[in-house]
Amino acid sequence: MPADGHQVLIFDVNETLSDLTPLRVRFEDVGAPGHLMPTWFAGVLRDGFALTAAGAYADFASVARDGVWAVLSGLEGWTGDAEAAAQHVLDGFAHLDVHPDVPDGVRKLGDAGYRLVAMTNGSAALTERLLAKAGLLDRFETLLDVRGPRCWKPAPAAYQYAVEQAGVRPDQTLLVAVHPWDIAGARRAGLGGAWLQRGASVYPQTMSVPTHRAQDLRELANMLAAARS
Repeated sequence: MPADGHQVLIFDVNETLSDLTPLRVRFEDVGAPGHLMPTWFAGVLRDGFALTAAGAYADFASVARDGVWAVLSGLEGWTGDAEAAAQHVLDGFAHLDVHPDVPDGVRKLGDAGYRLVAMTNGSAALTERLLAKAGLLDRFETLLDVRGPRCWKPAPAAYQYAVEQAGVRPDQTLLVAVHPWDIAGARRAGLGGAWLQRGASVYPQTMSVPTHRAQDLRELANMLAAARS
């Protein structure tokens, strides 16, 4: 068992493993400014969280499609086909790549003896495609999404579902994510949390603190592997 007691690393996927930057071009393709992509994605998370807080559920694709419609409807003079535009943006998820630091980090963590699991607010099928494209699919034992618990992270039940599927206790797992809200949710559910900063310098003081911090997955893997040696 790793020295810190963590046996299983649970990875967030969108922005943690995958680079969403190419989706900017998808917005430009349909006549919208590319800089709207981060605003749209933040809105998708907001609406998914809101549904969960209200005791309701919708999958990522449905919420994301509504979000594209909302963004485009706010563009003065935009007169395209909203349904076709939304589909074009969503289709972009199937063509994303992992961040450059991910392959080395994943391989080093697997070689160090950690069990690797993915848990996304998005789609396990798209996670499979992303990891297969990067040659990393065989490193992950399970690919999960929120269709199982029918609630989005950071709801406690989403982390509990992932932990149960891995067959371990919460304190034996470490969530790896770029989003502070995800780290805070995991910590409150009893998991450890490894925050990948990816250039960010400030962690919100209002959220539960991470148990590990690293600039990227390569650095985190070096830290965790060293702790085992």
